[in-house]
Amino acid sequence: MGSARDGARIAVVTSGPGIEADADLPLIVEALRAEGLAARPVPWDADATVWDGFDLALIRSTWDYSQRLGEFLAWTDTAARATRLRNPAPVVRWNSDKRYLTRLAERGVRVAPTRFLEPGTPYDVADFDRPGGVVVKPAVSAGARDTARYEPGHHADAARHARMLLDQGRTVMVQPYLRRVAEGERALVFFGGAFSHAIRKGPLLTEAGVIDNQRVAHPGITPHPPTEAEIRTARAALAAIPSQAAPLFARVDLALDEDGEPLVMELELIEPNLFLKDNPQGLPGLVRAVTAAVGPA
Repeated sequence: MGSARDGARIAVVTSGPGIEADADLPLIVEALRAEGLAARPVPWDADATVWDGFDLALIRSTWDYSQRLGEFLAWTDTAARATRLRNPAPVVRWNSDKRYLTRLAERGVRVAPTRFLEPGTPYDVADFDRPGGVVVKPAVSAGARDTARYEPGHHADAARHARMLLDQGRTVMVQPYLRRVAEGERALVFFGGAFSHAIRKGPLLTEAGVIDNQRVAHPGITPHPPTEAEIRTARAALAAIPSQAAPLFARVDLALDEDGEPLVMELELIEPNLFLKDNPQGLPGLVRAVTAAVGPA
């Protein structure tokens, strides 16, 4: 494709929380500038007229998007009309609601068994009674906000959690608690469809029955050499994305079932932590994907 256009203008899209806390943000900006690209961080809710001044807008740490989803999705449409948006607006919209797990399952991808409850639809307290306990969370969420797990026998508490979310007009997810998540959740990172690196992180829902929106989102990060089965499952998830082109960036979060087989917990295509600070070998892959998206000189 040739080299990226010299001085191409790149918006590394962030947010107020992202500017404060995204450790990867300065690394990305510096690496893009080293390639001759005019990169700078820009909050997604900046003045709408700014976006036509960029050759590409790279979504990174828009970490408040799930709390302002309507505004955010409207912004993606606005930005996409003004510049190249990556990942693209239709992919972002599809990925913004975790009901995409149903679409993955329909495409034969192994996902964590999930039941979705819609506001106004009937359910029974017994729906929350699983031998290993359950996890209750909203279908639109990030960083495990408003999420908790419940031990067996505490299905009434799980049902009350679900009712609270449903009364707010939110779709609810109910999943069996995968006990082997104690061995670590895997996160596999891809750039332009090519595998880059993976990490393992400790369990997040360590205390049953507790909604803690201040918890550390990625505890105990360590490098992880993924198994062939994990790579295969992650690639199957990427192949099920409703897009002709591979996403510029993607993170596939996996956990093991009782038989040790990987299941997709989440497919992150909007603003995932890419763990570049912990895996610096991943940064060149991201830069290559960005320069390819910008196009030849």
